[in-house]
Amino acid sequence: MIELGKFTVAQRAMTIAGFAPAMLVGCAVHQSPSSAGYVPVPEYAVRMPVPTPVPTPTPVPPPPPEAPAGLLSTITALESQFDGIVGIAVTSVDEGWSVAANGERRMPQQSVSKLWVAMTVLDYRDQGRLTLDDPYTVTKADLTVFHQPVATLIGENGYPTTIRELLRRALTNSDNTCNDILLRYVGGPDSVRDFIARKQLGAIRFGPGERLLQAGTAGLEWRQEYSIGRAFYQARAALPSAVRLSAFNNYIADPPDGATATAIAQALARLKRGELLSADSTSWLIATMESSHTGRQRLRGAVPAGWSFGHKTGTGQDFSGRTAGYNDVGILTAPNGKSYTIAVLIGDTSRTIPQRQELMQAVVASVVANHH
Repeated sequence: MIELGKFTVAQRAMTIAGFAPAMLVGCAVHQSPSSAGYVPVPEYAVRMPVPTPVPTPTPVPPPPPEAPAGLLSTITALESQFDGIVGIAVTSVDEGWSVAANGERRMPQQSVSKLWVAMTVLDYRDQGRLTLDDPYTVTKADLTVFHQPVATLIGENGYPTTIRELLRRALTNSDNTCNDILLRYVGGPDSVRDFIARKQLGAIRFGPGERLLQAGTAGLEWRQEYSIGRAFYQARAALPSAVRLSAFNNYIADPPDGATATAIAQALARLKRGELLSADSTSWLIATMESSHTGRQRLRGAVPAGWSFGHKTGTGQDFSGRTAGYNDVGILTAPNGKSYTIAVLIGDTSRTIPQRQELMQAVVASVVANHH
């Protein structure tokens, strides 16, 4: 047997493998009484290397597909050439890309904000805090200002209805009284703001409710008698022009109900994906938006046959040939099921209504032209 120094090949292999014999050939190991059974490993024994752990790399998600270049070019041109303050945004629900032009500026929402009230109501429903069949009787004390078709239905004993019907009227007819009733039913503006914050909807404000918002925009202090007939219009017309102009400009500069086109388009995309409400509430809300009766020549005016579109319009007050808020936002779905969300917010313009509608229709036409 071949010897390596004082170790044979076999003994060396045993040492490497972790087996230390009690006695080695030609070399006695002396043990102390306190270390009985312990055999020290010689300094020249070979030690096995310990591999360094290799960290597992964190997978990086692929970037979303790029938006169609033609769509971005068209939207940029439409925004820059329009005579007024406008924000435009489009988001692909399925692919995740977004395009925008002036999409980060807060614009007056006006009745677009009814969407957040409706979502808060449906969120309460999902939590079991109310049902759509809850009864409610509308009275003259509920009346607010401007568009409120439900006022004609109020008799001596009021108008008995349900939360479902109030929601439908607020969304499809943009009824201000129905919307304000729903707002109070869920606890007021703070409840809607809480929903927006909890769902992380971004740069979306919610104002103080229709009465205070419209009175402030006009330069008035709200009085309940303004809800009857044309009392609000008469009180507003009696104000000095300087008061009205100052209030009007202040509202446009920093709208308490302001939101960006980008935030709204992305919030609607999350709604469509089912990220904000239950499946049943999501389906109900989108179907109701698709049955809207308002703004037929805004975004809807360019929706081709075979496509579906659910939306919410918003229109602000006029002063000296200008309009503070002329909007439309919605969910556009192609025949193959792909969906896009669109937000066009005109914050201040003196352009004619047909010219505003032409701008909105051009955005839809570009989305359709770039759909694959």
